[in-house]
Amino acid sequence: MTRAASVVVTSRSFGDGAIAVDATLATHGLEVTRGPADHDPAVLAPLLHEAVAWIAGTGPVTDEHLRLAPNLRIVARYGTGVDGVDLDAARRRDVIVTNTPGANADAVAEHTIALTLACLRHIVAADRQVREGQWPAIRGRELGASTVGIVGFGEIGRRVARIVTGFGATVVVHDPFVDAAGATSLPLDALLERADVVSLHCPPASAPVIDAAALQRMRPRAVLINTARASLLVEDAVAAALQRGTLGALGTDVLERSAAPSALLAAPRTVFTPHCAAQTDQAIDRMGAAAVAEVVRVVIDETAPLHRVA
Repeated sequence: MTRAASVVVTSRSFGDGAIAVDATLATHGLEVTRGPADHDPAVLAPLLHEAVAWIAGTGPVTDEHLRLAPNLRIVARYGTGVDGVDLDAARRRDVIVTNTPGANADAVAEHTIALTLACLRHIVAADRQVREGQWPAIRGRELGASTVGIVGFGEIGRRVARIVTGFGATVVVHDPFVDAAGATSLPLDALLERADVVSLHCPPASAPVIDAAALQRMRPRAVLINTARASLLVEDAVAAALQRGTLGALGTDVLERSAAPSALLAAPRTVFTPHCAAQTDQAIDRMGAAAVAEVVRVVIDETAPLHRVA
């Protein structure tokens, strides 16, 4: 019997939804081999050596990884971001890189709204006080009475705009690369000065978007939301603004991961989630199906992928 071609999968949630994505690959003679989510090269080496495709999670994909995979034809990123993938190395080695744009956009947009409402209405603090037997009259603010500044107006940013508009909020946008599509477009400084809520949906930049200078431009008691990348914030500066009370609240799904705990963890008026904004049943199915479809196109059909990034 001919051995099935190997597809290495390093995304933890791949196949956890309602769609049997492993079975879809099997019908095309492709067998799933699971690898570690942190992409440890030592563990992945024997798996990559046999692989024709890699459905990669959020771990790094480096030139070293690609060197270990002589038969690899495609890295199908399970998600949107490809900043952890060495695209130049992939091009040099003739490995196609794809992603799944829009597959998790609804999930991340809804999570953004959840963090925003939690900050505006002090949900976490109120929950803790009730558990302690206290029933204070905690005063919040309404999303519908707010101006929401969206930094980055791609798939997720546009969905956030649509949702908050439904609440009655005013939307302003900053994105030098994307048409604001009817929304009020502003330079970043002007957006920061005007917005009651600033929500980050932009890709990694060469410098943080929110640093000490940006925080000084923001309105008193403004709410900052980050469901994009931890590197968009200078965490020490944000923590200091929260401690001073000049920044109203922070809701974030991402933190810098290092040996030292983030200064934000000790700051007041914060809501944290563990990088789970994209983790819904529906988004998992959409990302899995999209990644599998790209693998089948490249490896089996030998046709061009729909969402090639390198």
